[in-house]
Amino acid sequence: MNPSFEELVKSEKPLLVDFYATWCGPCQMLSPILMDVKDTFKDRISIIKIDVDKNQDVAAHYRIKGVPTMMLFQNGKQLWRQSSVLSKIEIVNTIMENCIWPELPGQEKTT
Repeated sequence: MNPSFEELVKSEKPLLVDFYATWCGPCQMLSPILMDVKDTFKDRISIIKIDVDKNQDVAAHYRIKGVPTMMLFQNGKQLWRQSSVLSKIEIVNTIMENCIWPELPGQEKTT
């Protein structure tokens, strides 16, 4: 059974959400970049894509005005948001800087 969007957002595991549209050229450019990001982090993060045309309620809730828009969540908190295509290294750095990594020295688990 797949976890709900709300469960993923509340997870300790970082969640990168890509709000996209099938007709959006930049969104199509971002897709292989996100696959590379996923390969870098393996199972340490979750990445999901949300089609704004098919999920208008979620897009409206997060006030998505343009695509692609990426949002980063962990432990129920929005940590970051960006509306544009970024490089793999920019996305990886953003995830590393904004998330809590309990396995790294000096990073505490939050409850």
